[in-house]
Amino acid sequence: MTDSRLSPGDPAPALSLPDADGTTVSLADYRGKRVVVYFYPAAGTPGCTKQACDFRDSLAQLNDAGLEVLGVSPDKPAKLATFRDEEGLTFPLLSDPDKATLEAWGAFGEKTMYGKTVRGVIRSTFVIDPGGAVEVAQYNVRATGHVAKLIRDLKL
Repeated sequence: MTDSRLSPGDPAPALSLPDADGTTVSLADYRGKRVVVYFYPAAGTPGCTKQACDFRDSLAQLNDAGLEVLGVSPDKPAKLATFRDEEGLTFPLLSDPDKATLEAWGAFGEKTMYGKTVRGVIRSTFVIDPGGAVEVAQYNVRATGHVAKLIRDLKL
């Protein structure tokens, strides 16, 4: 099975998932805005915590530039709530335990981990334009320094 990846110009796949409080959040709710959607393997792990905190610490700059942020992982809402509260995260964290959304975005599939090929979450970041199309699609991003690079890439 080949894992499909998104490219700039593609329509963003539907996204409608429960947040840390169990409230459904849809990408459609953000129509007319630019949205950063990032996929990460697991709340509370060192790399994912670093990445989430970088988004948190850069949120004002992203928001000022007209960008909203959504984080998506396979974690259950209760784990996301704990992660959000422990790290003071101020943007929605969405739960995709069946990984259907991760797969639709090409953010779940084969990856190399410690020299072995495994199936799992591929750390990925997308920028969706106000019309719902993919503006930026980045796969296999690094947890550390990624947000700063994204801000540079977007010339914010």
